[in-house]
Amino acid sequence: MHFADLLTKKTKEKSPVCVGLDPRLEKMPEGISKDASGVLEFNKGIIDAVKNVAICIKPQMAFYEIMREEGMKVFWETCEYAKENDLIVIADGKRNDIGSTCEAYADAYLGPDSPIDALTVTPYLGSDGINPFIERCTSNNKGIFVLVKTSNKSSGELQDMPVGDEVVHEHMAQLVESWGAQTIGPETNLSCVGAVVGATYPEELRYLRTLMPHIPFLIPGFGAQGGTAEDVKGGFMEDGTGAIVNSSRGIIFASSGTDWKEAAEKAVLEMAEELGV
Repeated sequence: MHFADLLTKKTKEKSPVCVGLDPRLEKMPEGISKDASGVLEFNKGIIDAVKNVAICIKPQMAFYEIMREEGMKVFWETCEYAKENDLIVIADGKRNDIGSTCEAYADAYLGPDSPIDALTVTPYLGSDGINPFIERCTSNNKGIFVLVKTSNKSSGELQDMPVGDEVVHEHMAQLVESWGAQTIGPETNLSCVGAVVGATYPEELRYLRTLMPHIPFLIPGFGAQGGTAEDVKGGFMEDGTGAIVNSSRGIIFASSGTDWKEAAEKAVLEMAEELGV
């Protein structure tokens, strides 16, 4: 199924909630070992706790890469386990390059046999660094989320710089909309090319939705970073689809005690309720 069609279907069935799996060894809850095997146990427990409400998980690859080869094994096993539990998997790797290197990234994460459904990518190199990913999305029913307006405080140092009558992130939005026009889903009016737009900039989020009417949004910054349910409303289409909202720390580290799974389940339910599901 086309990635945007799948995203829309799952959102209608359950919610627009995405759970970021950003494990930190020093924050493993009571009873979980502070090593790679503990992280895998933790990840599987979180997936079990949220799968009835959330539609996707988003493992941030840095937290796996830091554990070297054992960590990357945990990353792939986590992705496989999520797919077994009917969750969409978004790898948060922010990859980009040109030529054969970009082709290799695209094949590694968006190949036909990969358990990963979508990958975050950076657009700084222009279309040369995006087209190989779009080609894999089209042939393998995968997706990408292009960084447009990120949730961090210093994002404006580059993203808000004026370029003629607009700013950089507005120009980037128009590029993403043009890239996405090539790959609209047969069951929706959305592309497999998505955009990352932070919840911490609600005014920009609303305006960017008008610039990217065919683009699904991945909205980070909810919860621990300060974004609220009211802040993210502008990212959705009128029917309540077209966006997924990510929370990481607020769900996976809702408790450091032995009740961590129960706490995660409660937190994801509360998030879905806040979002109006």
